[in-house]
Amino acid sequence: MNIELKKFGTVLTSRQAGKEALSAFTPTLNDVKDNQDVIVDFDGVTTFSPSWGDEFLRPLHEKFGNRLVLNVTDNLSVKLSLEILEESNNIIFRKRQYALKIQKTAQGSGGRMLPRHVVRE
Repeated sequence: MNIELKKFGTVLTSRQAGKEALSAFTPTLNDVKDNQDVIVDFDGVTTFSPSWGDEFLRPLHEKFGNRLVLNVTDNLSVKLSLEILEESNNIIFRKRQYALKIQKTAQGSGGRMLPRHVVRE
């Protein structure tokens, strides 16, 4: 299951908003199968606070453990907030680092530079 956080907004800062987002998404989480990962995508999020994350991500980690996978970008707000959450809750999130890699492809692009996502886990 994929959760795109940008659906909840690009600025995710308040504790109350994080709690409301989890509450709204909880019925969908009931469809997650026992062997299925829950992937949280931070793409498009510009600001992310530990308060919002504590209300949304910590309960997901408690429920899904290592099946919770965070696709993080190079966004410093996301990185620092996740570090704070890990330290303050004594947990380690499973993370995949996404970076935008530019590659030149001649076929089908007219020689233009095309973005390609690269996954590092």
